[in-house]
Amino acid sequence: MDIHEFDEIRPYEKGEMKDALNQLLNDRHFNKMMQGFAPWLPKALRNGIFRMMFIGVKTPLDFQLRFMKHVVSYVLKKHARGYSFKYDSISNRGNYLFVSNHRDIVLDSAILDLMLHEAGFSTTCEIAIGDNLLIYPWIKTLVRMNKAFTVRRSLKAKEMMESSILMSRYMHYSITQKKENIWIAQREGRAKDSSDQTQESVLKMLALGGEGTIVERLKELNIVPLTLSYEYDPCDYLKAQEFQQKRDDPSWKKNKQDDLDNMKIGILGYKGHVHFRTGIPVNEWIDELKDMPKTEVFKEIAMRMDKTIHSNYMLYPGNFIAYDELHGTNTFQKRYSQHDKKVFEKYLSGQIAKIKLPNPDVPFLRERILTMYANPVINKIRAKEQ
Repeated sequence: MDIHEFDEIRPYEKGEMKDALNQLLNDRHFNKMMQGFAPWLPKALRNGIFRMMFIGVKTPLDFQLRFMKHVVSYVLKKHARGYSFKYDSISNRGNYLFVSNHRDIVLDSAILDLMLHEAGFSTTCEIAIGDNLLIYPWIKTLVRMNKAFTVRRSLKAKEMMESSILMSRYMHYSITQKKENIWIAQREGRAKDSSDQTQESVLKMLALGGEGTIVERLKELNIVPLTLSYEYDPCDYLKAQEFQQKRDDPSWKKNKQDDLDNMKIGILGYKGHVHFRTGIPVNEWIDELKDMPKTEVFKEIAMRMDKTIHSNYMLYPGNFIAYDELHGTNTFQKRYSQHDKKVFEKYLSGQIAKIKLPNPDVPFLRERILTMYANPVINKIRAKEQ
């Protein structure tokens, strides 16, 4: 395979970063956005500082370690109360395709990159990002500098199949030839109710590339289930608002500004504690499925991955409080204090107050947010019972 086969979707490569920076600094929308952060700084001086800081940056990994590592560290220091990474199921000398639940549009993969670097992995992750989020040309340029490859959305059936094959071939190429790690979500888009389920269609896409049987193709990718746990989801009120908008108007759809709002709030909102945990690699058990019918293989893999992801949730007092309130029980009252309950109630009321609707249905909105925090408890209980 030739890297240029994937020019339409791939991240930038070594030797392309300087031109990418020039595109970024010459983009009107990017400059307007940066001016908002430092309005007192003239454009020429600001861009000169960028160019000086960019000296020695030759690859996307260089860019991540020079810039993005510090940005993500700052965000976590300012908008979280700590983070942890448990990866005892894998080696920091390997490279993997991490398939995880999806909470935050920007930070899920960005925090993983930071954690991998701090844990001594040789590289970070290439990440899959939907082209629906590449709202402006500067965003596409920036994410390609940050090791992102593009997932094309809203295509006709034939185009979708061709696009899926190309993406799968690229992912196999990246894992086997470039020796990269990759992060993708277990489903298209975030689970708005935090009930995380792996879509079989994602697994089928992964099996379009590579050689051999379905099992052999998937083994080539060295898939690792990854669980992401955020104590608080800053976008919970936006998700609840979306639930009511869709309930009241079934034809309602998000626009570009909605996506931008979710990205901004996700980065700048308070996250509490953040915990990521890897599960046992799929390769350790996938050979057990080699004699299964094709249709059953994907179903079984999805089920086992979900069990792993659900079992590895880190649950916080707010999760247990939400479960008990939603079900009218005291089942988990030993897992939180009255102080925890007051803190969560204050948080919940504050989030609902942020909702901007002409006719907010407060009981409905409250139930939606409680469900988001209760579902990880429900799914973890079910996983233990399986």
